Amino acid sequence: MSIESPAPRFSQEVRATGLLALPLVLGHVSTGLISFVDNVIAGHHGTQTLAAVTIGTALLWLPMLIPIGTLISLTASVSQLHGAGREREIGPLFRQALWLALGLGLIMFTFLSVVPPLLPAFGIAPDIVPGATAFLHAVRWGGPALTLYFCMRYLSEGMHWTMPTMLIGFGGLLVLAPMGYVLANGKLGFPEMGAEGLGLASAVMMWLQALCFATYLWKTRRFAHLQLFSHFEGPRWRAIWDLLRTGLPIGITVLMEGGLFIVTALLIGRLGANEAAAHQIAINVAQLCFMIPMGVAEATTVRVGHSVGRGDGFGVRRAAWAGYAIIMGTQTLSALVLLFGHDAIVGVYTNDLAVAGLASTLLLYAATFQFPDGIQVLSAGALRGLKDTRVPMFIAMFAYWGLGMPLGAWLGLGLGMGPQGMWIGLIVGLTAAAILMGWRLHHSSARTGQSLLS
Repeated sequence: MSIESPAPRFSQEVRATGLLALPLVLGHVSTGLISFVDNVIAGHHGTQTLAAVTIGTALLWLPMLIPIGTLISLTASVSQLHGAGREREIGPLFRQALWLALGLGLIMFTFLSVVPPLLPAFGIAPDIVPGATAFLHAVRWGGPALTLYFCMRYLSEGMHWTMPTMLIGFGGLLVLAPMGYVLANGKLGFPEMGAEGLGLASAVMMWLQALCFATYLWKTRRFAHLQLFSHFEGPRWRAIWDLLRTGLPIGITVLMEGGLFIVTALLIGRLGANEAAAHQIAINVAQLCFMIPMGVAEATTVRVGHSVGRGDGFGVRRAAWAGYAIIMGTQTLSALVLLFGHDAIVGVYTNDLAVAGLASTLLLYAATFQFPDGIQVLSAGALRGLKDTRVPMFIAMFAYWGLGMPLGAWLGLGLGMGPQGMWIGLIVGLTAAAILMGWRLHHSSARTGQSLLS
């Protein structure tokens, strides 16, 4: 039987999770604001530019979801090692994770290089294709930087230190906003590049963020004992395979959910520029709202993983319930903001009345799925802390692609309901995922708790 330290009260667990989550939430908000900045600049440049960035952003994040999800397994691994007092193993693990991140980034670069000629085959409206192609050709150069950045970020978060995520995230926006505006609109002597300029500015920002995080990890005393960059270490395929074995199901799970939104955007892109632009506005706002529960879920991953590492069976379920308590508050706030402020929010993005009217309607649908979206991402985060990744992967496949996408495509395209029908499919898929992920967490946490206490 493992020896446990005195258990914190539930209120203390909520406070600990909240303090850990706050910088993560702000860091995720800064990531979401990247798309916000791109979309606002693109929207004021023109509806065609916004539609092009819509499709380009969708195809950027489609290959990015697997690396982000795969690498996030590093958070749980580091947290468990930290909780078990086995910190000597963290440095070697991190160096192998960097090799994995680099490989995934190069795969993403290749994907973004070969996919633009296929846009017409996807049924994307012909007037959107040139701008989307230019955006992808520019932003692809930042792919390897982004995967390396996430690897370093997950290491820091697994060690319960989330402040760099927030500071470097917002620092990137200070580069993106002025550079994107200048390059898109042709200011300060630069040619007017439109969507291509926004892609180029995003790539530059990604490299600066990766270099800043690497410099911080190298110089800070906080992680000096981990010897993260003490020596060069070539790839060890067994260690990389172990990371993939745990992380790849997470990556596929993230792809299943994110792919639901991305493919929805691509299908709506078949309907025309106005529909694509309205959907992009609404989905960008919904993504910004999602950054809050996503940050709470990552903090819950760390808290659950730390409890597992120190052999605290009761702490596992206490950490999960603390996450749920926070999620209920955050999702209530998001739903109310969308419900009562949808018109004002859309007005920030565009002056086009046709686009604004449709986008405002879609935000009401977004208000509807705030609770299921928060519950499913929190449950998935807690399961990652338990390193339970395979069953959640199959749940995601069923909920999003067995239910959500077929229903949305049938309503939106088959019955002619347009974007509204596609968004009904999103709501159904997220609700199914919330129910099934919650059920899985209940059983998995009970089993883990019994194992730790036996």
